[in-house]
Amino acid sequence: MSRCSFSFQGSACRMGDRQPWRGWEIAAMVLGFIVFWPLGLAMLIYKKVRDRASARPVALRFGPLSRDTGNVAFEAYKADEIRRLEEERRRLAAEQGAFEDFLYDLKRAKDREEFDAFIARRAAQPRPGA
Repeated sequence: MSRCSFSFQGSACRMGDRQPWRGWEIAAMVLGFIVFWPLGLAMLIYKKVRDRASARPVALRFGPLSRDTGNVAFEAYKADEIRRLEEERRRLAAEQGAFEDFLYDLKRAKDREEFDAFIARRAAQPRPGA
């Protein structure tokens, strides 16, 4: 990956690995906005999602990790470490999800217990007019 050079004529490099807009994509977006604005918005979202799926991880696109050192061995090491950290992030997210499920079950059990106590108290009270 080469260094980016910026000038008044534009950039000499592409932003990350994003694909440039194709003619049909531009036409679809413009027509979408003209015909029914949510269609144009959908086209923008489609392009963003497609670029994100085909591009490098976010950590590699921005910040100090986005620069290429030119050393193949180091770049392989960096990619492996980022992959490992991403796996760790996914594992932690799964643990967080499991914990949130646990908390939901606890709250549901507590709500059920409080509701049952309310019904029992209400059933024990004499009914007026009976």
